[in-house]
Amino acid sequence: MEPILYSYFRSSCSWRVRIALALKGISYDLVPVNLIKDGGQQFSAEFKALNPMQQVPALKIDGITLCQSLAIINYLEETHPNPRLLPQDPKKRAQVRMIADHIVSGIQPLQNLSVLKQMGEKKMEWAQNCITSGFQALEQILQHTAGCYCVGDEVSMADLCLVPQVANAERFKVDMGPYPTITRINKALLELEAFKITHPSRQPDTPAELRA
Repeated sequence: MEPILYSYFRSSCSWRVRIALALKGISYDLVPVNLIKDGGQQFSAEFKALNPMQQVPALKIDGITLCQSLAIINYLEETHPNPRLLPQDPKKRAQVRMIADHIVSGIQPLQNLSVLKQMGEKKMEWAQNCITSGFQALEQILQHTAGCYCVGDEVSMADLCLVPQVANAERFKVDMGPYPTITRINKALLELEAFKITHPSRQPDTPAELRA
């Protein structure tokens, strides 16, 4: 049975997993979960049974259901080791995990849909501030770790987190001028097929007006 990915086209956490599946050549069925429609389909009893946190992504694979994007990516890494998304060198591997955590713990949750709902009219300003402070630190880190990509010249788990976060930054109209390293890496990654085919503008649930 093919894996089933529960995803929302614009969810940066879902996009990370879509990239990992694409890079590793794992075919899957996609079930869209619309986070806006009907007050949020993630709040349905059916989806809550699947993921008690009521968030996407969720992946049904090998007889288990996994939630949390990095847990899913780590499982795919361990079960489908090629191409690898974690470097063999322990120092580089630690840097990849550090950058991934910086984005998935330090930036993305602060500007997530559930938080922005609480912010009312200030949501744009709030999202910009959260992303800006996170990107200032990230730019500095990447100046020490980057080659072609976030850590050296191999695509890693860090890159899978970077590209969706830059897309969020653009959506919230963050000025990317101060972040040349982030911008350069993002541009290089968007040239790769796995990043193109998984892009939010090319998903089955992408609204017509946002399609590429």
